[in-house]
Amino acid sequence: MKLSDYIVEFLHQQGVRHLFAITGGASIHMIHSAGESNTVTYICPHHEQGAAMAADAYARVTGRIGAAAATSGPGATNLITGICCSWFDSVPVLYLTGQVATFRFRDTTGVRQMGFQETQIVEMVTPITKYAVQVTDPEQIRYELEKAVWHAYSGRPGPVVVDIPDDLQRAEIDPDKLKGFTPPKDMSKPDESGLEKQVQQLVAMLEKAERPVLVPGWGVRLSGVIDEVKTIARTLQIPICPSWAMRDAFDDDDPLLVGCFGTHGTRYGNFAVQNADFILSIGARLSTRETGSPTTSWARGAATVIVDIDPTELAKFPHFGKPIDLPIPADARLFVEKLMPHLDEIRFPARDAWMARIRDWKTRYPICLPEFFAEETVNPYVFVKRLSQLASHDALIFSDTGCALAWMMQAFEFHGTQRFFHAFNNTPMGYALPAAIGGAFAESGRQNICLAGDGSAMLNIQELATVRRHDLPVKMFLINNNGFSMVQQTQEQWLQGKYYASSVEGGLGFPDFTALSESFGIPAVTLDRNADVEAVIADVLKRPGPVVCDVHVPQAARVAPQCKYGRPIEDSEPLLSREEFLANMIVPPMKASLDD
Repeated sequence: MKLSDYIVEFLHQQGVRHLFAITGGASIHMIHSAGESNTVTYICPHHEQGAAMAADAYARVTGRIGAAAATSGPGATNLITGICCSWFDSVPVLYLTGQVATFRFRDTTGVRQMGFQETQIVEMVTPITKYAVQVTDPEQIRYELEKAVWHAYSGRPGPVVVDIPDDLQRAEIDPDKLKGFTPPKDMSKPDESGLEKQVQQLVAMLEKAERPVLVPGWGVRLSGVIDEVKTIARTLQIPICPSWAMRDAFDDDDPLLVGCFGTHGTRYGNFAVQNADFILSIGARLSTRETGSPTTSWARGAATVIVDIDPTELAKFPHFGKPIDLPIPADARLFVEKLMPHLDEIRFPARDAWMARIRDWKTRYPICLPEFFAEETVNPYVFVKRLSQLASHDALIFSDTGCALAWMMQAFEFHGTQRFFHAFNNTPMGYALPAAIGGAFAESGRQNICLAGDGSAMLNIQELATVRRHDLPVKMFLINNNGFSMVQQTQEQWLQGKYYASSVEGGLGFPDFTALSESFGIPAVTLDRNADVEAVIADVLKRPGPVVCDVHVPQAARVAPQCKYGRPIEDSEPLLSREEFLANMIVPPMKASLDD
């Protein structure tokens, strides 16, 4: 059996049905084998970055490992941004790279390169993968593929890279004689022997909490305990402030849902977290985008319990001067299973006043203000609100970074089984379109919505050709503000509003997106009036096949609220009057908020 045929059969056994691949001299055998296969279909993006991101999204949507393949040298290095997306968000993806034939290796010659496009990709990606290996013996292929997939799924999931030289891909092997991989005891798993005692400590803390907040993160979804976490919240009457990666898991009608928090969170979500006396975080990494800076400003008045499978994530808090009252190094599923039997015995204080306070914040500080609807040009918050009202309740939604992402996380109202996808921690420009492609192949029967700012869209705009080639029903809403508005917002805060490299005046150039879309053979429409938002969105969503909607929003449109660096997250811009701000604080405010 040809070794490259074995690779494709292995992918099939792992549940992979689509391999996102770009051909090249060192990858043609793997792609040829996929072409000859009737079990795995290869999909051809037009940039390896797009292939990596499509595979990443494919894994997020299916819950199974995704796969991408690239040739050696620049093909392999072009995968790196997508690999980072999988690494920082704990997504299992198998990245296959071709390599020059072993007899062309530079070995110990000391030269930079011997074979054409020879590149030491394993050394490059080792810091951003669970496992990276170069196969140098055809008899190793089963062992290394099985080992890589085990690493991808075990403990905290993540990407793996297997680098396979060209001459090995075309070697003949006997599958029955190949050595397999026997998983060892998972040493990366934290010591959970004291978990029952820690749960008892947690129960005692819950029984004292008058203003609790539950923070569920991506680890809750990875562990498959979303329903159980909802039961915990309902039983204990704990309001929910999800991480961005878990916002889609909670229906907007859920009375316990508060909203997202952080530097680009909702004002009411930030008030809830910052005035809480107890926070239970399960499977959330709690980056500085969520805690604000300095980390010591976060949840100052709360007893904190953080559950994370990765002990290093727990150790970072005291490293930055923020001790955690009860760090629990455990898989979210095991923790939830230990806690669930105790729910009925927990006697907690009445929380009616706390819930009423949160409802008042949500009423007084809505994201989409009534006056936004009266504006002539498209208000991004009005657009997002209308999109949430018109999107199918089973839609798959893919977003790029920047203001498009923040506007969605603040204003989109989730319902039903809608899913929202973004590379939340690497958060690259250019993710949404290839991710939507991966999602379209992963779940072909669901409405597919892609949101990208004009700046982000340009990084992978070539993938419109992939959309057209497969007639994918991707509805791309391109938020066009003629620049990088989130960067401009930062320049306004720190650099006197000089938009160098973030505006047309500052050096950028943009095409006519309607004409560009049509050149790819994709119908395009323009939306530039607030009064037309509902009708145009409805028209785009009902059309068959792909559509690009060029949504013109004012260049001055900004994310609001948004927290300036150095302020605690409850003190977001536009700043409230100090009198009004202090009236909302139960926990004493920081000096940074009192000095103004």
